[in-house]
Amino acid sequence: MTATFAELGLAETLLTALTSEGYTTPTPIQVATIPLLLEGRDVLGIAQTGTGKTAAFALPILQRIATTKTRYVPRSPRALILTPTRELAVQISQGFATYGRNMRFKRALVFGGVGQVPQVRSLANGTDVLIATPGRLLDLMNQGHVRLDFVEMLVLDEADRMLDMGFIHDVKRIAERMPKTRQTLLFSATMPKSVEELAAGLLNNPERVEITPAATTVERIEQKVLFVTKENKRPLLAQVLKHHDVKRAIVFTRTKHGADRVAEQLEKTGVSAQAIHGNKTQSARQKALEAFRRGDVRALVATDIAARGIDVDGITHVINFELPNEPESYVHRIGRTARAGADGIALSFCDAEEVGYLKTIERLIRQSIPSHDDHAYHAEGIAGMRHSTSARPAQKRQGQANRKRQAYQGANPGKSSANYKGDKRKRA
Repeated sequence: MTATFAELGLAETLLTALTSEGYTTPTPIQVATIPLLLEGRDVLGIAQTGTGKTAAFALPILQRIATTKTRYVPRSPRALILTPTRELAVQISQGFATYGRNMRFKRALVFGGVGQVPQVRSLANGTDVLIATPGRLLDLMNQGHVRLDFVEMLVLDEADRMLDMGFIHDVKRIAERMPKTRQTLLFSATMPKSVEELAAGLLNNPERVEITPAATTVERIEQKVLFVTKENKRPLLAQVLKHHDVKRAIVFTRTKHGADRVAEQLEKTGVSAQAIHGNKTQSARQKALEAFRRGDVRALVATDIAARGIDVDGITHVINFELPNEPESYVHRIGRTARAGADGIALSFCDAEEVGYLKTIERLIRQSIPSHDDHAYHAEGIAGMRHSTSARPAQKRQGQANRKRQAYQGANPGKSSANYKGDKRKRA
């Protein structure tokens, strides 16, 4: 029998807010996590994006705030949520506002890229909930604007991405300034050794909650790979976006510059598009995200880090204009669609240099991604590389060539690259 929110032990004020938002049935991560947190247990949660994680920790935190009143301590929060990106921090803050709409509580939001004065002011008299990115929080702590010695609950969301972004030392420094008796929750979509080690140092006898196997994809997503030469990717993207069934799409690139170029090209072809990446100001990123949410922008072109935490309903397609060189990023990318029970489609463009990335992704997700060959730019030669055991991605071949050249010049210090090429021809 499916559990209800009431059966999870939530207070009436929270149940009323959930009902008014149309939430009727808790997700698996909420069913598994909420009772444990209400009991005061530490939790290590493994779950993909789009599974309802925010409510899984926000509801117990709000219930604790409502039932155990304490006096505010200047510059100190009762609950701290650490998250890797500004976008995700804003999403989480909005979640707290939604779930806590029928209760009085204070929340503060801290992230970089904007002035710190309003953030300092929001913390001055103490707060119930602080949602923060590690870098800006540590900066404010070092300035004396934030103290953490009264934190009762700590949440690390998207822990694997925080470590990927180099925040591990900041997270550890922040944790050192908190009480050892706090309650801690760590969420991660994948569980590499680095995350396990971090969890071991921060959590006290945690209950492990694993809703989906690490690095598996959402079942409701239809995945396809389209083999295409690099120069034909832009016309292929324009062709794909002409289809009426592509109502709202996120297009992923590997670089910030690439995101800008793709967005500009789409605008020229008549497709409303905006780019979102780390070089954009926070206000520009929020403006683009709101336009995308309203439907004014049909295609949002994003890098991996910028897109982390984007939670927009109705995303019909995720298009990997460039395949990620980290296979885990593929899982996070396609998780932007098929949210809240909807179906979704993930299309991946694969050129000759990316065949190796594709193979790595398929090993990670333990399945072969079906090929879609019925398009005007299909590259049969690249498709054939997929099943070739001897074929190497171009970047690996180039790396091998560079190592041979370096070895030659090391053994022949008086000779140049031109000498290497000449000797190579002689050897052939």
